[in-house]
Amino acid sequence: MNELQITGGARIGRANASIPFASLKVNKEQLEINASIIGNLVFQPSDIVSIEPYHFLPLIGQGVKINHTVESYDKKIIFWTFKDPEMIVQQIQATGFLDYENIAHSKPKPSIIKKQAQGGFPLKKGFIILAVLVWNGLFLFDLIPYLQNNAQGLPIGNGILSALGFIFISSLLILAFPPFRRLVLKEGRTLDDINKFAIFAMLICGILIFGLITNNALQQVIVQ
Repeated sequence: MNELQITGGARIGRANASIPFASLKVNKEQLEINASIIGNLVFQPSDIVSIEPYHFLPLIGQGVKINHTVESYDKKIIFWTFKDPEMIVQQIQATGFLDYENIAHSKPKPSIIKKQAQGGFPLKKGFIILAVLVWNGLFLFDLIPYLQNNAQGLPIGNGILSALGFIFISSLLILAFPPFRRLVLKEGRTLDDINKFAIFAMLICGILIFGLITNNALQQVIVQ
């Protein structure tokens, strides 16, 4: 077997991506776990201490645990899968990635070392700070007047709709507009590192926006 590719989930530190929002890709030269927004991790053979089956709950809580020496990554890394974890470990071994001679003679790749030094999170810190500020500010736009006026019901207005719209548009630009993608992604990261999360964020925000607008329209009709 030259290469192994599996779709599943991932646990990176305290963050968790459920199945099918992560993927495992292994060949003789590298092992990569792509869990979109919670992390994209890449390992060379010399980075690995061991890869072992991991069992937490039958079927829904099983996978393979990656024990490694990369200091910039979380120590707890698990790839979740519905498949037999023992079989996955065997398939990884079949790629040659864990062969002793391969580990002994593998040369560090500058591109992988650079990516490891960035950590697993694919987005630039500056964009995350900006997104958090915008998101919280737009929520407060609705929340503060709501608290001041002791209003009834939920504090849902233009602020929350704008916050959802901000995430929707940002996700759309990441998917469809390469200059924006380069602006928010760390150097060396690609659309593959973030596309699943961007699509999921667009779907959830789109549903919420449609639901809130429809609800507001119905309330206005009822009042009239």
